[in-house]
Amino acid sequence: MLTYEEIRRSEAVNSLIEAGNAALGVIGFTDHGFGHATVTAKTAGAVLESLGYDPRECELARIAAYMHDIGNAVNRSNHALTGGTLAYTVLSQMQVPHAEIAAIVTAIGNHDEHTANAVTPISAALILADKSDVRRSRVRCKPSDPSFDIHDRVNYAVVDSSLAVHAEDGVIALKLSIDTSICPVMDYFEIFLTRMILCRDAASFLKMRFELIINETRML
Repeated sequence: MLTYEEIRRSEAVNSLIEAGNAALGVIGFTDHGFGHATVTAKTAGAVLESLGYDPRECELARIAAYMHDIGNAVNRSNHALTGGTLAYTVLSQMQVPHAEIAAIVTAIGNHDEHTANAVTPISAALILADKSDVRRSRVRCKPSDPSFDIHDRVNYAVVDSSLAVHAEDGVIALKLSIDTSICPVMDYFEIFLTRMILCRDAASFLKMRFELIINETRML
C-alpha cells in the first residue's frame, strides 16, 4: 500500500509541487511549496486521527493533502480540478488501488474555496488543514515591497496559528494570534471569510463545531 512517506519521495509529485509554487511566486501568491504541503498533510491526518478514523483513511488524508496543490503547475485557475486529474495519472502509474485513487482525487478536487465541498471525511480534513495554514512564513515579499497587498498583510500579521481537535467537546478550533498593528482583525475576515465558512462546513461534516479564536477572543 502507498504510504505518505513514499509520496513525499515521489519525483513526479515533487516536481509538480515545485513547478506550481514557482508559477504562483511569479504572480505574487503566498508560498504553496513543500512547507505548505507538509503542514497540510500532517494536520489533515491528525484531524482524522483525533476523531478515531481508520488508520488507512488517515494515511490517505495525508497523501491527498500533500498532493492537493499540484494543479498549480498547470494554472492557478481550476487548480483543484487539474490537480485531481494529475493525481489520478500519477497514482495510476504507481499502481495504487482504484478505490484509494478515487478517495484521493475526490478530496483534491474539492479543496479550493471557489468550488469546494466537504463530501468525504478526507476532503473535510483537507479543507480544514489547508485553510488553517495561515502564517507569516508563507509571505514571499517584504512589507516595503510595492506588491505587498492585503493578502500578504493578513498572512504576515499572523504570528502564531494552531488547529486543535477537542473531540470530547465536539469542537475543532482554529486559534490565531494576529499583530493588529499590521492588520486589523476585520481585514482577516474580509479576505478569509469564505475560507472560514468552508472550515465550518467541513467541521460540521465531521459532526463537529468549528470555532475561530483570534487573540484569545472567540469570533465564530
